[in-house]
Amino acid sequence: MSRQAATSAEATALCTGQALRLTVYVGENATWHHRPLYSEIVHRAHAAGLAGASVFRGIEGYGASSRIHTCRLLSLSEDLPVAVVVVDTEERIRAFLPRLGELSGAGLVTLEACEVVRWTGVCESPDETDPKGKKSL
Repeated sequence: MSRQAATSAEATALCTGQALRLTVYVGENATWHHRPLYSEIVHRAHAAGLAGASVFRGIEGYGASSRIHTCRLLSLSEDLPVAVVVVDTEERIRAFLPRLGELSGAGLVTLEACEVVRWTGVCESPDETDPKGKKSL
């Protein structure tokens, strides 16, 4: 193998590691101090230095109220389901849970073990993290 091919192969090394996925299910209209609750969760995760957070808007669903919310009918298109997903190491996610608990009405929270796959030049230990999350996952 040529040196250039070896360098190219190293640049796309496959790294995997164990992580924890936190998912918070809330209604789109839920707020915390006049701010969308999903946005507050994302900003708290960012401030905590977690690796990343994404918000997914559902097109149909129901929760504790048993009322179906859907985007198909104009009259029911309000308060659609929203899922906030955060993935990081188990230690960092569990340390974040008290910050999440401060939010009243934070909705259903689930935790699932997952495997993270990433392509990088050098595989570092998944446990090597810094406070700002730069080396998380």
